[in-house]
Amino acid sequence: MVARNRIGKVAFLSTYPPRECGLATFTQDLVSEIDRAGLLHRPQVIAVSDTRYNYDEPVVMELQQHERNNYRDIAREINRSGLELLVIQHEYGIFGGECGEYLLDLIDAVQVPLITTVHTVLPNPLPKQREILKTLGARSQKIVTMARNTVDLLKKVYEIQPDKIEVIHHGVPFRVMESREKLKEKYGMQGRQVISTFGLISPGKGLEYGIEAVARVAREHKDVLYLILGQTHPCVKREYGEAYRERLLDLVERLGVRDHVQFVNKYLTKEEIIQYLQLSDIYMTPYLGKDQAVSGTLAYAVGYGRVIIATPYSYAREMLADGRGLLAEFADADSLAKCIKFVLENPDKKKEMEQKTLSIGKTMMWGNIANQYTRLFLNIIEKSRKAGVAV
Repeated sequence: MVARNRIGKVAFLSTYPPRECGLATFTQDLVSEIDRAGLLHRPQVIAVSDTRYNYDEPVVMELQQHERNNYRDIAREINRSGLELLVIQHEYGIFGGECGEYLLDLIDAVQVPLITTVHTVLPNPLPKQREILKTLGARSQKIVTMARNTVDLLKKVYEIQPDKIEVIHHGVPFRVMESREKLKEKYGMQGRQVISTFGLISPGKGLEYGIEAVARVAREHKDVLYLILGQTHPCVKREYGEAYRERLLDLVERLGVRDHVQFVNKYLTKEEIIQYLQLSDIYMTPYLGKDQAVSGTLAYAVGYGRVIIATPYSYAREMLADGRGLLAEFADADSLAKCIKFVLENPDKKKEMEQKTLSIGKTMMWGNIANQYTRLFLNIIEKSRKAGVAV
């Protein structure tokens, strides 16, 4: 193991727990695994906050999302901090201003090398969205994307130099789990064919179509159970309350499938997510947006070798290629139901899909992903030192 005092200092600009956000969980997992590898100083975090949170280590600074002046203030702090690399986790919605444009103030003022990990790559961006990502591409040493399907978009739509683009999978936490049947027994679901969906709930998830599909399947498969796991997205809840969840609950009652659909209304821990995935026979993502380039929930399902049924959004098409799952039509309960019935009625095909999915899932465990990021960071730091850029 290389002595920590000989290796560069890296900070991540991102949301971070206890903020409840997929980006926050992603960053926490990545930081933890990089720290565990021991090749860098303990990574630090500059947390993007939309309200008051009680942060613990490794958060060393806090960026107030909606306060524009704070972006240049944080840039000056970064410049004085001795950091040798800033890693921006980019999602339009987590930075202030139109499409998150306040971030441009920070990157204009910061003087350390940048790497940007993109969590959304839109094929038809608004002018402001294109400007922001194009500027990040020009200013960053590297742009990391988690899906190969975005590489051409980054080059053609955002004019990012090809040699700047790196593809590194979304990471998945490794846990040794009990068997599917033991976990079903533990959760009182023995004898059930379990379908699950997890994540922060919002209308774009298309869960109404999943419920309608399960209602159709339940006519023939009385043992089917659909788990909708997760609480309403905080931003949706602030603006609309629980209106979407209440519509879903009403739909369950109207279709008479209370025995076949179960809601777990809480923010799940990673251990709970993995246990629910492990006991699931099918993981379903009936998303409505075709341009979604990355999905952390789908990545987790791939990591644990589940049979996945998804609508053909961008990331699903890539991850479910070569027989690793089934694609249904958008906003089409009949199409989803047809896929579910195929899996339930063809156990040999189900097993084959699980094995194919697990083969790629094993490469996505966080230890492997963190090693790829670490090599990238060390390479940038070394080049910067040689060029006299970093402090």
